[in-house]
Amino acid sequence: MSPVEIVAQLHQSQIDEAVALIDEITSHDGLSPISEHVFLHLRHGGDAQGLHFLKYENAQLIAYAHLDVTDKVEGPSAEIAVAPEFRRQGLGTEIIQALVTAAPDGNLRLWAHGEQSVSGQWAKAMGFDHARSLWQMRRSLLAPLPPASFGDDVILRTFIPGQDDDEWVALNARAFAGHDEQGDWTLADLHRRMAEPWFSIPGFLVAQDRDTGTMLGFHWTKIHGEIQVTPDHPHAHDAIGEVYVVGVDPTLQGRGLGKALTLAGLHHLRSCGLVQSMLYVDASNTSAISLYEALGFSRWDVDVMYRHGSVT
Repeated sequence: MSPVEIVAQLHQSQIDEAVALIDEITSHDGLSPISEHVFLHLRHGGDAQGLHFLKYENAQLIAYAHLDVTDKVEGPSAEIAVAPEFRRQGLGTEIIQALVTAAPDGNLRLWAHGEQSVSGQWAKAMGFDHARSLWQMRRSLLAPLPPASFGDDVILRTFIPGQDDDEWVALNARAFAGHDEQGDWTLADLHRRMAEPWFSIPGFLVAQDRDTGTMLGFHWTKIHGEIQVTPDHPHAHDAIGEVYVVGVDPTLQGRGLGKALTLAGLHHLRSCGLVQSMLYVDASNTSAISLYEALGFSRWDVDVMYRHGSVT
């Protein structure tokens, strides 16, 4: 096998190879080894401050990793993808060691998507410590679903591209102040997601003040694929709807607007013919977990962040 290549900017052929590898792993494992944020940047050539790690065997890309060095407070973070047929050959350890070597002072955070993921197994075997957990929760859309109740002063409508963009970015920043992964989204981040094949205007709900027209909150839903199991895709999975992002103006907390928006989005997903919904929530956010449990969600799986070195 060739040594691990480390590049700051990918060529289009390398992008295509990495995307194909991630798609293969997602189909095999039932979940992506790479977060949406990293995957979107990858498809558009990567970000200016990221590093890409590539491992080839006979000109075939068999492993890919991304190192994000933009967080100067928490430290660099990484995600790994290894082709299923090349696992248990020491590739994970080799890639992680290359990541640790490239990270300043050897400080590294590593995401493992799924509680039983191979990335988590590699991290624990190499002495990484547990740093954070992100729950995936699910709910059947076949079970009874309460109505979404809004006050008479609130109008529920769909997002209007080109009109709502700036106001949505500003509201998102207020709603997720202190949560950089979500609150730091820019117009470019919004537009990048709107350009994705899964984007659907009917699934992007907005609550606005009836009198002033001010945006009060939103629920952006997402539908994950509709691939059915066939002889060519034996590991495919049925479509599932996601509570992608729910945000409410912080000055309106406690009025039940978040609950109403969540329910409105679930009703939309059910109307699309879906039978299952999911969402992600930080394991430390007990108030949000309590709300989602009250709406019928339960824990399904866990993404875990592991830490190496003195990152805090």
